Amino acid sequence: MGEIEDAIERADREAFTRQPPKTLPARINYLLKQLGTAKAVAQELGITADSVNRYRRGARKNPPKDIAAKIDNAVRQRWQPQVRKRRQRQAAATTGVTVETRARFGYTAPVGTTDDGRFRRLTVHLPPAYAQRLFDARNTGASDQQMRGIIAEGFKEVYFQDGGGRATGLSDVTLNDIDYLDLDY
Repeated sequence: MGEIEDAIERADREAFTRQPPKTLPARINYLLKQLGTAKAVAQELGITADSVNRYRRGARKNPPKDIAAKIDNAVRQRWQPQVRKRRQRQAAATTGVTVETRARFGYTAPVGTTDDGRFRRLTVHLPPAYAQRLFDARNTGASDQQMRGIIAEGFKEVYFQDGGGRATGLSDVTLNDIDYLDLDY
């Protein structure tokens, strides 16, 4: 996963109305309910179906750290999909998305002005149209670079050009060298 997709996943997890299962057997049972068979769960986690059944029964209580992390991640990815969809629909329709980042922004500007990219720490609220484009791109399997382009275009319009009120000669903004990026919607 790329940086943008990770940020969307973190924002989705903040929307949970209930916490995911905490115990190992409860997590395995949840995955079994979601995926159907021990074999499917085993493929998802990279372990054997026998190990899945041992974790479910409680015969094996402490998985290795990497397997425990995979189990946790698999549960959280599938937890409360309707809550996630509802929040994304709301962001795409009315509220928009807030992007907080520290990254190097590059841009193409008219002759006589500076176009040197530099690190900036920005928190910018993007309108619902950008949220819709970002979620659509993620759902269609767009690359991290394509999603960066959507965010950079939003920054160009909202932050750099202030809705058309300034920097009208600015033609292209790029988002490079992301130090961190968080989304909220």
